[in-house]
Amino acid sequence: MSIATSSATSPTKEYIKANKERFLNELFELLRIPSVSADSKYKPDILKMAGAVKDKLLAAGADKAELVQTSGNPVVYGEKIIDAKLPTVLVYGHYDVQPADPLNLWNSPPFEPVIKDEKIYARGACDDKGQMFMHIKALETMLKTNSLPCNVKFMIEGEEEVGSSNLGKFLEDNKERLKSDVILISDTGLIANDIPSLDVGLRGLCYMEVEVTGPNRDLHSGTYGGAVGNPINILCEMIASMKDKNNHITIPGFYDDVIELSAEERSEMAKTPFSLDAYKKDLDINDICGETSFTTIERTGIRPTLDVNGIWGGYTGEGAKTVLPSKAFAKISMRLVPGQKSAKAAKLFTTYFNSIAPKSVKVKVTEHHGGEPVLTPTNSIAYKAASLALEDTFGKKPIPTRGGGSIPIVALFESVLGLKSVLMGFGLDTDAIHSPNEHFGIFNFFKGIETIPLFFKHYSELSKK
Repeated sequence: MSIATSSATSPTKEYIKANKERFLNELFELLRIPSVSADSKYKPDILKMAGAVKDKLLAAGADKAELVQTSGNPVVYGEKIIDAKLPTVLVYGHYDVQPADPLNLWNSPPFEPVIKDEKIYARGACDDKGQMFMHIKALETMLKTNSLPCNVKFMIEGEEEVGSSNLGKFLEDNKERLKSDVILISDTGLIANDIPSLDVGLRGLCYMEVEVTGPNRDLHSGTYGGAVGNPINILCEMIASMKDKNNHITIPGFYDDVIELSAEERSEMAKTPFSLDAYKKDLDINDICGETSFTTIERTGIRPTLDVNGIWGGYTGEGAKTVLPSKAFAKISMRLVPGQKSAKAAKLFTTYFNSIAPKSVKVKVTEHHGGEPVLTPTNSIAYKAASLALEDTFGKKPIPTRGGGSIPIVALFESVLGLKSVLMGFGLDTDAIHSPNEHFGIFNFFKGIETIPLFFKHYSELSKK
């Protein structure tokens, strides 16, 4: 794999090239740790992973690195302060990963990283261990080449994949420690390896779980079928009723606070390179599906959603069991857009779900976690620095895009610390994050390490003007 030529300093490129294999081997060490935050049985691995990140920061040249305890998983904090008078960049990332299930769909074990077709396959390869580790190696590279132009702090958390519920208090308790000028995050992606981009917005999230209960026990479907409400049937009908024929969400008041884009803004979005045929081919689908009157890019960037993430109940084992189940369950997420609030969305959902339940069942709604949608400015020094850095390494200006995912901490950074974030990610939509066979391109990994020092360079220079 050859690193593309750019205006990055020769010592920087030479150092990256000379240490390529070591950088990959160190990343593999982290990928082998199953730091799944959603399952308590992995708690020892979470702690092992946190300790490993701390050790990598110290080895890279951080002045100090430590584990800061929270009510949940520890936060890894590190810093390299070269001059208190210089600007400070706070790097955010996360070391926890999604569950690897379903395991049978992986082509190789999820926590035994392998390289195939110039891609690193492992859970967390892209989201977010690979991208987080780019920053640690960029720090090492800048220090070894004597090119770090400003101060840098690291805040690497272990609960992003379960909603970052302890981060608000952590920020409040550590305002002085985290004092910085800007947040730099690589947990997003590029349009393509030859089309650089910068996310200027993220959708929020509201994650719910519902339980529908019918009879007080599982029943014989012959003896009782047709006379007693089936919770699974009813749950499916209730979920289906939450969207109309145009895939418009039917929850009363759900769209009231959505900030609609102007025709001019939508026209600018339409300039983003996109092939519908390639999109369908990649997903092996015959057609797309979504809210009427919006394009695919708009549906995944500027429109709210409601999706079932899991549904279960009754008998799912081998063979047949003629049972009318007592209970049915579903996990449902809503992606939110600027103007919407997760707390209000949860309340609207709960009220509506209860209102559409027939008298034959009882329902219970549980709110798991949420995060707020955000927009980042494109006229800031930090955004301009990121744009220049990407232009240096890709040879063309990045396109501003709206990300469909959620990073709950971004809104917290703004509300608690008063800091804006720059979303400079290097993954691709095709990297299968949260899915079996997650991967991260070797090109992308090293392109990140190459580009991050240039962000520091341009940010420092622009801050002096």
